[in-house]
Parts: sequence; C-alpha cells; structure tokens
Amino acid sequence: MNRVLTVPQLREYKRRQEKIACLTVYDATFARVLEKAGVEVLLVGDSLGMVIQGRETTVPVTVEQMIYHTECVSRAAKRALRVVDLPFASYASPGQAVESAARLLRAGAGMVKLEGGRGRVEVVRALVAEGIPVCGHLGLLPQSIHRLGAYKVQATGPQSAQHLLEDACLLEQAGIDLLVLECIPATLAESVSAEISVPTVGIGAGAGCDGQVLVLYDLLGLGMEEAPRFVRNFLAEVGSIEAAVAAYVQAVKEGSFPAAEHTY
Repeated sequence: MNRVLTVPQLREYKRRQEKIACLTVYDATFARVLEKAGVEVLLVGDSLGMVIQGRETTVPVTVEQMIYHTECVSRAAKRALRVVDLPFASYASPGQAVESAARLLRAGAGMVKLEGGRGRVEVVRALVAEGIPVCGHLGLLPQSIHRLGAYKVQATGPQSAQHLLEDACLLEQAGIDLLVLECIPATLAESVSAEISVPTVGIGAGAGCDGQVLVLYDLLGLGMEEAPRFVRNFLAEVGSIEAAVAAYVQAVKEGSFPAAEHTY
C-alpha cells in the first residue's frame, strides 16, 4: 500500500472483491509494523482496555484514553485508514456522539466506530451530517457484556438473524461506510455482506465478509490463555512479528483465513 487509503476507496475494494486487511493497534511502533506489512485499516480499538490496561472488559475505557492512543498511532501511520472506537457511554445521544467523535478526529482518526443497530440510527445520522465517517458494529457487542453475560456467538436463530440483517440495512441507510460483524454464523455474515453495499469486516464471522480483523495480540499468541475459535496464531507459524503480520495480510487477501476451523 503506497498511497493513503480513503473512505470512498473502501467501496472500491468491495466492488473489486478485494479483501480488506484490518488489525487493532494502539501505539506508534506497531502502527509502523502493520502499515509496512500492508494492513490497510488500523483499528484503534477499545480492546486496549483488556490487552493494554489488563481490565476484564472494554467498559472502563474513556474518550481521553482513546484520544491518547489515537495520537500515538497517528504519528506513525501515514497511509492506512485509522478507525477509532467510540468508547462505552460516549455516544448515548447524537450531540454527545458528535462531540466525542470530533475529539477523536482531531487526534487523528479517519473514521469512528460504534456498537449497535437500529437504536443507533439517529446517532449515525448526526455523525454523517457533520461529515464524520462511521463504522458500525453488529453481532457480539463487547460494550454490552454486562447485559449479554458472556462473550458468545450471536444471532444463531432465524429471528435474531433476521433482526441483525435488518439492523445492517438500517445502518447502511443511515450512512455508515464500514460494518464490523463479530461472532455470528458465517452464513449470516455472508448474507449481510451480499445484501448491503457497505464493506463488511468480520471477526469470527467467516470468510464471506469483505475483510477481516483480529486483535493484534491474539494474532501474535499473546492474548487470552484459551484463544477464541476464530483466532490463528500467525507468530507461531513464522517466527517473527513482522513476518506474522505479513502472513496475516496475505492469508486474508488470498482467502485462506479464516478457514473452516475458525468459523461458527
């Protein structure tokens, strides 16, 4: 990747059926490594609450913390699109969402990500009206873990699957530019990806998405003691961090990751 990736180019990736490689990143050093390896979308995720801060959930992460890590990544990443999570309770209303997102864009974000479906439509519209690119997030919603009770596969029945598909269409109509699908059946993710014109990025959602994302530390085998089904330890296969990231990008691009064993 030798040029800056713009938001409109994401739809070109989908149109050309070229897979999008995305990884989480929280600092300048890894941002350089990922960009050099060809990672096109850098997600400054609120997962930093767990992998950087050692917390049990993403809920305690604040806007100020997201700003700090966005600034770190932005100093090093010059070409990749930087997508930044709006943390828990920072977008409860359209006005609050615009204020929080504006702070993240000033810190270097190129797009903000929020969790939820039809209940977030007015928030998405408000952000889009201010010219702020938005990434949606459906399926497993980590910020809702206290309501969900556990990190588990979502939308496994026909009614919940239809509800998620409708949510994806509503978010598209509201103006999102990207959609993360987390921990849902591969057949549902494929249906969503075919139904909407917005590119989809899957994590535990099968190979039918338009791109893939993993938590960087999981890719390097540094995550939880028992890795989720959708994780593949690329570092163990190749022996260096740089090679592991490059192997991930290649596997996503050629469609060999995720394989059947990583799919629900």
